[in-house]
Amino acid sequence: MSKKEAPLHYLGQFIPEASSLLVLQYLQQYKVHLTITRERKTILGDYRHATFYNTHRISVNGNMNKYSFLITLIHELAHLLTYMQFGNKVQSHGREWKNVYSVLLKRFIDLNIFPADIQQALHQSLHNLPATSCADDVLIRVLKQYDEKQNGLMMVEQIQDGSLFEIEKGKIFKKGKKLRKRYQCVEIKTGKVYLFSPVYEVKTV
Repeated sequence: MSKKEAPLHYLGQFIPEASSLLVLQYLQQYKVHLTITRERKTILGDYRHATFYNTHRISVNGNMNKYSFLITLIHELAHLLTYMQFGNKVQSHGREWKNVYSVLLKRFIDLNIFPADIQQALHQSLHNLPATSCADDVLIRVLKQYDEKQNGLMMVEQIQDGSLFEIEKGKIFKKGKKLRKRYQCVEIKTGKVYLFSPVYEVKTV
């Protein structure tokens, strides 16, 4: 999917229908330039505040399921609202952002647009918000159930210890032991050790 601005009517295919009205209210009120991008491995979404030359800009990866896309968009809208209140005087994922995100997310939860399992995971997440939804393993596990199934892909935690797996660019790793929240895995070619999130998706070898 190439990078392009999303016409408002086009957005409907990326988010739950019942959320469209509230989403459009925020996008129109703050004159947000929304861009839907191809998959980016390191981020799901991005926010850049308005300048003299540009309006507020939000980008979201377009390869996610509707619930993941909406939650990511809410995350970025929370950055926008935090900037409107505090400018650059607070940390990007500090207490102020968490408070704004919590209030905003509750507005969407109250619309009853999320399935029960996602709604439960979101309520659990609100008690201790991570800096990004990518760091919320419980929420990720639930959201992945709504992804289109891709042959050969498994989460690292689903692979047997000592087994081999492959990531992008053909790099092959051997799964090792779990250290606190991440798995210690060795790249076969270099012998270097890397830490993998338990919910990171890889191809089995």
